[in-house]
Amino acid sequence: MFCEIDSLIDRMNESGGEGIPFLFIVDYELKRAFFSSFPFKNCEVRWHIGDSGNYPPLRHHPPISLEPVTFPSEEEYAEAFAVIRKGLLRGDSFLANLTSATRVECSALEDLFMAATAPYRLLIPDEFVCFSPESFIKISDNGIISTYPMKGTIKADIPNAYENLLTNYKELSEHYTIVDLLRNDLGMVASDVHVERFRYFEKIETANGPIYQTSSHISGQLPPGWQSRLGEIVVRVLPAGSICGAPKASTLKLIRNAEKSERGWYTGVFGFFDGKSLDSAVMIRCIQRHSDGLFYFHSGGGITVNSDVSEEYSELLDKVYLTV
Repeated sequence: MFCEIDSLIDRMNESGGEGIPFLFIVDYELKRAFFSSFPFKNCEVRWHIGDSGNYPPLRHHPPISLEPVTFPSEEEYAEAFAVIRKGLLRGDSFLANLTSATRVECSALEDLFMAATAPYRLLIPDEFVCFSPESFIKISDNGIISTYPMKGTIKADIPNAYENLLTNYKELSEHYTIVDLLRNDLGMVASDVHVERFRYFEKIETANGPIYQTSSHISGQLPPGWQSRLGEIVVRVLPAGSICGAPKASTLKLIRNAEKSERGWYTGVFGFFDGKSLDSAVMIRCIQRHSDGLFYFHSGGGITVNSDVSEEYSELLDKVYLTV
């Protein structure tokens, strides 16, 4: 059921301590949440995480209709970009994630959910669908907590795409910043926090062609009894560092001033606790209904002082795709 954040924390703590499986969802602004124990038969929300979920992907899905209608204009984006850049030059932030919404027409959110093959999928019927490739945190049954920040994207069919992304100074600076932020975030809840693997590449197939993305793996050790503090642990490290920036507190204020409207479910997190371990995702690559009753696909990217407004605007448009 939908609930307030404080109630979500209490329920996650209680169920975690008792080893009861549950599904949770938290929006970006920490204003809306959802919690369901024994969620496999819950029809309010459809979800799939790894090998678990209440609706598996279809082998043969119906035709998908997803068409961009109105992209944010380059002038609108440049105005928001200018706010971010001013804050960066002022020292409010080293890296800020700027996002926008593209109006789209889609046949049915349910069809998109069933057709997508992303490792993390979520559907709030008639309101929101997410097909995310980005993990948030994983907690193993022995208390090892891991996070996998994903930063750096390029079209795979560009000549020398791999090398270009690997050597791009702006992308490298952005990745270093976000890895340091996530390492500090895990340090608030765990000990022996360290980078297991730095800046590895993944190839993701999309309807608009393959893309390369870079990720890193950071881990730490939770204290004994972590199961009864699951709600506190998860909410303590929200919002996800990869979709806001660093330093987190001042960057969040900068983002609010630049974006001017709430993100809602987009860039929130959702996850599943199976009674022993937890897996969760950052809610990127998603479509949600706005207050005007229309659907919008949200996308964005990290901005640093080395960013070029035209390149960032192009990247934002490139990320409006459906993973199938």
